[in-house]
Formats: sequence, structure tokens, C-alpha cells
Amino acid sequence: VLLQASGGGLVQPGGSLRLSCAASGSIFGPNTMAWYRQAPGKQRVSVASITNVDATNYADSVKGRFTISRDNTKNTVYLQMNSLKPEDTAVYHCNYHRMTWPFTDYWGKGTQVTVSS
Repeated sequence: VLLQASGGGLVQPGGSLRLSCAASGSIFGPNTMAWYRQAPGKQRVSVASITNVDATNYADSVKGRFTISRDNTKNTVYLQMNSLKPEDTAVYHCNYHRMTWPFTDYWGKGTQVTVSS
């Protein structure tokens, strides 16, 4: 599975960005697509995830501001980020997790999101 993320950039506090991640390859069966982020000097952490039947989960720090969605016809996951804060600055990584054997994780190249005035 290959993942191609896009949509990062520089935005002012309070602004919005929409990230996209297109998956290609052996995409079938139960799976979860997710966004993680890694700020400088910190560990990579989960931001939001969505299963192939649209069950979602969010980190407390982004609840009410970020929305994850997916288009299964395009094998694409989106992250709509509103009311961005400087602490949202990080490299955002897309993840595909196969929920059946062999339970493989795939990662895309990150996309930089910078929130600054």
C-alpha cells in the first residue's frame, strides 16, 4: 500500500487547512486510516482515525476543531483542520492499518503544517 499525502502549508492562528491522503495498492478488507503528527523534539502521536465503516476517533487536543473523513471510492482520507493553533504545528503523517492478518501498518511521507502569524 502506498500513501500520498498533500495539503500542508503555512497558516495563521485561527485559520484552516485540509489534508488529503490517497492510498493505492492492496486495499481491501477491514482497515483504519489515520493521521498522526510529530512536532520537533516530540514523539509521533495519533490525531484522528477512521475505519472503513466510518467509525472515528480523535485526540482530545483536536476534538471539535478537526474532522476526519474518507471517500472509499477514491481510497482517500481527509483531515479538515479548523481553528488552528500554533501547537498544531507538526509534520502530519498518514497511516493505513490493516485490521486483519497480517495487521500491517503503512506510512506515507509527512506533510508539514505550520501555524504561525
